Amino acid sequence: MKKKLVELTIGERLPVSNWISIGQSDINLFANATGDDQWIHVDTARCTKESPFGTTIAHGYYAVTLIPQALYDSVFADPEYPTLLNYGVDKVRFVEPVRVNDKVRFHSTLVDIEQKATGRLFYFETTVEIENQEKPALKGIFLTLLVGAK
Repeated sequence: MKKKLVELTIGERLPVSNWISIGQSDINLFANATGDDQWIHVDTARCTKESPFGTTIAHGYYAVTLIPQALYDSVFADPEYPTLLNYGVDKVRFVEPVRVNDKVRFHSTLVDIEQKATGRLFYFETTVEIENQEKPALKGIFLTLLVGAK
């Protein structure tokens, strides 16, 4: 069950997100949007022959950009404070590459809350799990600002 962001307490784990499948078209769109069209991401034929992974891999930052979606699937703002802003990331580490057609899901725990002049800042320790992989894709602290919240 979704909760209001202001109802969360430090140490609370969010519900695990749904699986998200990472297809080559998603990787290509991200490459086009960012200008990062390195062959390891977009050249499927070359990756089959030369990549240590045997296939294309998603950009590490692509998984990072999916984190807000996972957050919005788990919590919602409050009608009194409807604006959520991505505030930043701390200590992001890319542990294991996400290969094309992998599925990922997000595990997040609220580890801190800080009052700012512009609202309440929430710190989520997040791990991105890859289906059928022992290592996660990434780990990091992701910050979300609930504008106006006291």
